[in-house]
Amino acid sequence: MSTELAVADRAWVTTSPALDCSIETVICIPSFRRPKHLRLTLESIVAQCTERSFAIVVVENDASRCESAPVAAEFLNSGKLSGVCIVEPRQGNCRAINAAFETALETFPNAQNFLMIDDDEVASPDWLERMVQAAETSGAEIVGGPVWPNFDDKQKGSLKRHPAFAPAYHASGPVPVIYGCGNCLILRAVFDKLGQPAFDLRFNFLGGGDHDFFARARRAGFCFFWVTDAVISETVPSTRTSLGWIVRRGLRIGAINYHIERKAAQTMWSRAAVKAKMFGLVPFSLYRFTRIVLREQQAVIAMHPMVVAVGSALAVLGIEPQPYAASKIAS
Repeated sequence: MSTELAVADRAWVTTSPALDCSIETVICIPSFRRPKHLRLTLESIVAQCTERSFAIVVVENDASRCESAPVAAEFLNSGKLSGVCIVEPRQGNCRAINAAFETALETFPNAQNFLMIDDDEVASPDWLERMVQAAETSGAEIVGGPVWPNFDDKQKGSLKRHPAFAPAYHASGPVPVIYGCGNCLILRAVFDKLGQPAFDLRFNFLGGGDHDFFARARRAGFCFFWVTDAVISETVPSTRTSLGWIVRRGLRIGAINYHIERKAAQTMWSRAAVKAKMFGLVPFSLYRFTRIVLREQQAVIAMHPMVVAVGSALAVLGIEPQPYAASKIAS
């Protein structure tokens, strides 16, 4: 289906009174079946310490239950926040994020800074200001920041060091690339060059559309910057700290890695090399397991490279998780 038809099918739910379409900064928030968490997210946006004018775009990605839209409408209609809320009827991670960015780009033609936060995250009070300042002073087109886990099960605090939860970097400055969009700022120039849809729909139910987007941005020559004190916290329910979930997350990361590398491979021989590499990672991961378990003293952390390697090999065989399929997303 064409982008034009997809946009036409989106429903415009709410627009804040006296919307200023000339603002330069927009925060995009895709949402799916987490109305209570979304309220916390929006409250943290209200509490931002900044003199900058900004707007929000909230995307409700569950047209049947539509639990998030009333929460967004409450904040918009009351004037606590300025912006819009739309419904994207086609479910999936990439569809929701594309709807948010496309709506923001079109509704706010003067906007240059497009930030994103997930609907289970809470921004620190100076998050927006630090992210925009970094974009202005660093010259980077893409800025990322840490998302620190806030575990419902407080006994799982040691998992903060697990790659599934730990930030990619621990020092501010230029970085080669960022991997997730849960705390990011992207300049309009990136969308203009990479085109639409920004997030490849091949990753819609697998996840990893953000990783693929940033990998393409890197190949296109855009620069990345990391801001350690532009902090966002993420609510992590106990269901996401079980061994089973952590294993599935590792398998998914492996599948994403394979698809991104295969997508970049332009010839039959390079694609064959990618497949061989994925299988070769499995025995090598045993060596990494030994090194990490000696350092961390935690098997659940040390096993991550092994699980990722297995996930990559399984993806070569066409076996991969689909965590963003509607029937598999927990309410």
